[in-house]
Amino acid sequence: MRAMTIKQIVTLLLLSLLMVANSYAEQDSPHKLVIQVSTDDVSTQKMALNNAVNLQKLYGLDNVIIEIVAYGPGLDLLTTESAVASRVESLALQDITFSACQNTMNTQKKKTGLLPVLLDGVTTVNAGVARIMELQEQGYAYIRP
Repeated sequence: MRAMTIKQIVTLLLLSLLMVANSYAEQDSPHKLVIQVSTDDVSTQKMALNNAVNLQKLYGLDNVIIEIVAYGPGLDLLTTESAVASRVESLALQDITFSACQNTMNTQKKKTGLLPVLLDGVTTVNAGVARIMELQEQGYAYIRP
């Protein structure tokens, strides 16, 4: 076996240090989660909210980033007609992002003539499914209760 040169040893040490530093950096970065809500079933919508709250309790507000994306029948969660409207507004103030699908809103407007009225703290995205895909591409974990 050939002996390693000092340059090779230093290179290996530097690579090892970089790997260790990267593992620590990954541990220090917040967890990221996107939750899909695409049903008007209130118990499923409540479960999505409970999942978000439970993760914030487990990891702490500064250690988890959560976005709930609603589209299709699930858009009801984020409207003034929601059975849990006050809870959604409260959670929006606690660093949970709520995103409503503009495609779904436009479809509802075609059917009813009116856009759904969103709750305070809710943002819109062009397409809910696309938003979920984009967040997954950014390293977000995905759940659908």
